[in-house]
Amino acid sequence: MGSSTLAEVLGATRAVLFDFDGPICDVFAGLPAHGVAMDLARAVASLDANLGGKARAMDDPMEILRLAPQGGESVLSGIEDALTSAEIAAVKVAGPPITGAVEALEAAHSSGRKIAVVSNNSGDCVREFLTRHGLGHLVHEVIGRAAYRPDLMKPAPHSLLLAAQRLGIAPEWCTLIGDSVTDIEAADAAGAMAIGYANKPGKNLALAEAGADAVVTDMGTVAMALG
Repeated sequence: MGSSTLAEVLGATRAVLFDFDGPICDVFAGLPAHGVAMDLARAVASLDANLGGKARAMDDPMEILRLAPQGGESVLSGIEDALTSAEIAAVKVAGPPITGAVEALEAAHSSGRKIAVVSNNSGDCVREFLTRHGLGHLVHEVIGRAAYRPDLMKPAPHSLLLAAQRLGIAPEWCTLIGDSVTDIEAADAAGAMAIGYANKPGKNLALAEAGADAVVTDMGTVAMALG
Protein backbone atom coordinates (compact mmCIF):
# COMPACT_ATOMS: atom_id res chain seq x y z
CA MET A 1 0.00 0.00 0.00
CA GLY A 2 1.11 3.56 -0.55
CA SER A 3 0.38 6.88 -2.19
CA SER A 4 -1.58 6.68 -5.46
CA THR A 5 -4.15 8.86 -7.13
CA LEU A 6 -7.79 8.17 -6.36
CA ALA A 7 -8.40 7.42 -10.04
CA GLU A 8 -5.60 4.83 -10.07
CA VAL A 9 -6.96 3.07 -7.02
CA LEU A 10 -10.55 2.95 -8.24
CA GLY A 11 -9.41 1.98 -11.71
CA ALA A 12 -7.96 -1.20 -10.23
CA THR A 13 -11.01 -1.83 -8.03
CA ARG A 14 -13.59 -4.48 -8.78
CA ALA A 15 -15.29 -4.40 -5.38
CA VAL A 16 -15.78 -1.39 -3.11
CA LEU A 17 -15.92 -2.16 0.60
CA PHE A 18 -17.44 0.68 2.61
CA ASP A 19 -16.78 1.03 6.31
CA PHE A 20 -20.07 2.00 7.95
CA ASP A 21 -19.49 4.38 10.87
CA GLY A 22 -17.88 7.35 9.14
CA PRO A 23 -18.18 6.91 5.38
CA ILE A 24 -21.91 6.08 5.42
CA CYS A 25 -23.40 6.90 8.82
CA ASP A 26 -22.48 8.84 11.95
CA VAL A 27 -23.79 6.03 14.13
CA PHE A 28 -23.84 7.79 17.49
CA ALA A 29 -24.83 11.26 16.28
CA GLY A 30 -28.23 11.08 18.00
CA LEU A 31 -27.37 8.68 20.81
CA PRO A 32 -23.91 9.75 22.00
CA ALA A 33 -21.24 7.07 22.27
CA HIS A 34 -20.21 8.31 25.72
CA GLY A 35 -23.66 7.56 27.12
CA VAL A 36 -23.72 4.13 25.51
CA ALA A 37 -20.27 3.42 26.96
CA MET A 38 -21.49 4.41 30.43
CA ASP A 39 -24.42 2.01 30.15
CA LEU A 40 -22.12 -0.79 29.00
CA ALA A 41 -19.68 -0.08 31.81
CA ARG A 42 -22.48 -0.40 34.35
CA ALA A 43 -23.47 -3.70 32.76
CA VAL A 44 -19.89 -4.95 33.00
CA ALA A 45 -19.68 -3.87 36.66
CA SER A 46 -22.88 -5.73 37.49
CA LEU A 47 -21.26 -8.93 36.27
CA ASP A 48 -17.63 -8.33 37.23
CA ALA A 49 -16.87 -5.52 39.69
CA ASN A 50 -13.13 -5.45 39.02
CA LEU A 51 -13.54 -5.33 35.25
CA GLY A 52 -16.24 -2.70 35.66
CA GLY A 53 -13.62 -0.31 37.04
CA LYS A 54 -11.63 -0.62 33.83
CA ALA A 55 -14.75 -0.22 31.71
CA ARG A 56 -15.74 3.01 33.48
CA ALA A 57 -12.49 4.59 32.31
CA MET A 58 -13.49 4.06 28.67
CA ASP A 59 -15.75 6.28 26.57
CA ASP A 60 -15.76 4.12 23.42
CA PRO A 61 -18.37 1.33 23.33
CA MET A 62 -16.17 -0.74 21.01
CA GLU A 63 -13.28 -0.66 23.46
CA ILE A 64 -15.56 -1.93 26.20
CA LEU A 65 -16.58 -4.78 23.92
CA ARG A 66 -12.90 -5.56 23.33
CA LEU A 67 -12.43 -5.62 27.12
CA ALA A 68 -15.43 -7.85 27.80
CA PRO A 69 -13.78 -11.25 27.10
CA GLN A 70 -11.60 -10.72 30.18
CA GLY A 71 -14.76 -11.26 32.23
CA GLY A 72 -15.59 -14.57 30.63
CA GLU A 73 -18.44 -15.78 28.47
CA SER A 74 -21.25 -14.22 30.50
CA VAL A 75 -19.76 -10.73 30.36
CA LEU A 76 -18.92 -10.99 26.67
CA SER A 77 -22.40 -12.27 25.80
CA GLY A 78 -24.12 -9.58 27.83
CA ILE A 79 -22.06 -6.72 26.43
CA GLU A 80 -22.31 -7.92 22.81
CA ASP A 81 -26.08 -8.13 23.05
CA ALA A 82 -26.40 -4.79 24.85
CA LEU A 83 -24.16 -3.03 22.33
CA THR A 84 -26.08 -4.46 19.39
CA SER A 85 -29.35 -3.20 20.87
CA ALA A 86 -27.80 0.24 21.48
CA GLU A 87 -26.46 0.41 17.92
CA ILE A 88 -29.86 -0.39 16.43
CA ALA A 89 -31.45 2.30 18.61
CA ALA A 90 -28.67 4.73 17.63
CA VAL A 91 -29.03 4.39 13.86
CA LYS A 92 -32.75 5.07 14.14
CA VAL A 93 -31.91 8.59 15.40
CA ALA A 94 -28.57 9.08 13.63
CA GLY A 95 -29.97 11.34 10.93
CA PRO A 96 -29.37 11.07 7.18
CA PRO A 97 -26.40 9.36 5.53
CA ILE A 98 -23.08 11.18 5.43
CA THR A 99 -22.97 13.82 2.69
CA GLY A 100 -21.87 12.18 -0.54
CA ALA A 101 -22.33 8.63 0.76
CA VAL A 102 -25.49 7.89 -1.21
CA GLU A 103 -23.92 9.27 -4.38
CA ALA A 104 -20.81 7.13 -3.80
CA LEU A 105 -22.90 4.00 -3.30
CA GLU A 106 -24.96 4.77 -6.40
CA ALA A 107 -21.89 5.49 -8.51
CA ALA A 108 -20.17 2.28 -7.42
CA HIS A 109 -23.33 0.31 -8.16
CA SER A 110 -23.84 1.95 -11.56
CA SER A 111 -20.23 1.21 -12.49
CA GLY A 112 -20.91 -2.51 -12.17
CA ARG A 113 -18.60 -3.00 -9.20
CA LYS A 114 -19.56 -5.24 -6.32
CA ILE A 115 -20.35 -3.44 -3.06
CA ALA A 116 -20.13 -4.54 0.56
CA VAL A 117 -20.41 -2.74 3.85
CA VAL A 118 -17.68 -4.02 6.17
CA SER A 119 -18.10 -2.83 9.73
CA ASN A 120 -17.10 -3.29 13.36
CA ASN A 121 -20.72 -2.40 14.09
CA SER A 122 -23.30 -5.15 14.17
CA GLY A 123 -24.70 -6.32 10.88
CA ASP A 124 -28.19 -5.77 12.27
CA CYS A 125 -27.62 -2.06 12.83
CA VAL A 126 -26.09 -1.64 9.35
CA ARG A 127 -29.07 -3.34 7.72
CA GLU A 128 -31.48 -1.26 9.81
CA PHE A 129 -29.90 1.96 8.58
CA LEU A 130 -29.71 0.87 4.94
CA THR A 131 -33.36 -0.19 5.00
CA ARG A 132 -34.54 3.00 6.70
CA HIS A 133 -32.86 5.11 4.04
CA GLY A 134 -33.72 2.96 1.03
CA LEU A 135 -30.14 1.94 0.31
CA GLY A 136 -30.31 -1.82 0.66
CA HIS A 137 -30.57 -2.44 -3.07
CA LEU A 138 -27.18 -0.80 -3.62
CA VAL A 139 -25.27 -3.19 -1.35
CA HIS A 140 -24.53 -6.80 -2.26
CA GLU A 141 -23.20 -7.90 1.14
CA VAL A 142 -23.23 -6.62 4.72
CA ILE A 143 -20.44 -7.94 6.90
CA GLY A 144 -20.88 -6.78 10.48
CA ARG A 145 -18.69 -7.81 13.37
CA ALA A 146 -18.56 -11.52 14.15
CA ALA A 147 -20.85 -12.02 17.15
CA TYR A 148 -19.01 -12.68 20.41
CA ARG A 149 -15.64 -12.43 18.65
CA PRO A 150 -14.33 -8.89 19.19
CA ASP A 151 -10.87 -10.19 18.39
CA LEU A 152 -11.99 -10.47 14.75
CA MET A 153 -12.95 -6.79 14.45
CA LYS A 154 -10.76 -4.53 12.35
CA PRO A 155 -7.75 -4.13 12.34
CA ALA A 156 -8.07 -7.91 11.94
CA PRO A 157 -8.69 -8.70 8.24
CA HIS A 158 -11.48 -11.20 8.92
CA SER A 159 -14.43 -9.07 7.75
CA LEU A 160 -12.65 -7.94 4.57
CA LEU A 161 -11.64 -11.46 3.62
CA LEU A 162 -15.18 -12.68 4.24
CA ALA A 163 -16.59 -9.88 2.09
CA ALA A 164 -14.18 -10.69 -0.72
CA GLN A 165 -15.12 -14.37 -0.54
CA ARG A 166 -18.85 -13.68 -0.62
CA LEU A 167 -18.50 -11.19 -3.46
CA GLY A 168 -16.33 -13.59 -5.44
CA ILE A 169 -13.58 -11.00 -5.87
CA ALA A 170 -9.96 -11.59 -4.87
CA PRO A 171 -8.88 -9.27 -2.00
CA GLU A 172 -6.26 -7.53 -4.15
CA TRP A 173 -9.09 -6.22 -6.39
CA CYS A 174 -11.05 -4.90 -3.40
CA THR A 175 -10.77 -1.40 -1.95
CA LEU A 176 -11.89 -0.45 1.54
CA ILE A 177 -13.05 3.11 2.20
CA GLY A 178 -12.55 3.81 5.89
CA ASP A 179 -12.04 6.71 8.27
CA SER A 180 -9.74 5.12 10.84
CA VAL A 181 -6.19 3.82 11.03
CA THR A 182 -7.57 0.40 11.95
CA ASP A 183 -9.45 0.33 8.62
CA ILE A 184 -6.22 0.94 6.73
CA GLU A 185 -4.42 -1.69 8.79
CA ALA A 186 -7.18 -4.22 8.11
CA ALA A 187 -7.00 -3.59 4.37
CA ASP A 188 -3.24 -4.03 4.45
CA ALA A 189 -3.55 -7.30 6.37
CA ALA A 190 -6.15 -8.56 3.88
CA GLY A 191 -4.04 -7.64 0.86
CA ALA A 192 -6.65 -5.10 -0.27
CA MET A 193 -6.34 -1.47 -1.28
CA ALA A 194 -7.53 1.35 0.98
CA ILE A 195 -8.94 4.84 0.58
CA GLY A 196 -8.75 6.89 3.75
CA TYR A 197 -11.73 9.13 4.47
CA ALA A 198 -10.37 12.05 6.50
CA ASN A 199 -13.60 13.38 7.98
CA LYS A 200 -11.88 15.33 10.77
CA PRO A 201 -8.92 17.72 10.85
CA GLY A 202 -5.60 15.97 11.18
CA LYS A 203 -6.79 12.62 9.88
CA ASN A 204 -5.20 13.11 6.46
CA LEU A 205 -1.69 12.59 7.78
CA ALA A 206 -2.61 9.72 10.09
CA LEU A 207 -4.39 7.80 7.33
CA ALA A 208 -1.58 8.44 4.85
CA GLU A 209 1.06 7.35 7.34
CA ALA A 210 -0.95 4.18 8.03
CA GLY A 211 -0.55 3.31 4.36
CA ALA A 212 -3.75 4.45 2.65
CA ASP A 213 -3.40 4.29 -1.12
CA ALA A 214 -5.33 7.55 -1.42
CA VAL A 215 -7.00 9.96 1.00
CA VAL A 216 -10.17 12.02 0.48
CA THR A 217 -11.88 14.58 2.69
CA ASP A 218 -15.44 14.07 1.48
CA MET A 219 -17.40 11.17 0.08
CA GLY A 220 -18.54 13.27 -2.86
CA THR A 221 -15.01 13.04 -4.21
CA VAL A 222 -15.33 9.25 -4.26
CA ALA A 223 -18.67 9.52 -6.05
CA MET A 224 -17.21 11.76 -8.73
CA ALA A 225 -14.22 9.47 -9.25
CA LEU A 226 -16.52 6.47 -9.64
CA GLY A 227 -18.90 8.27 -11.99
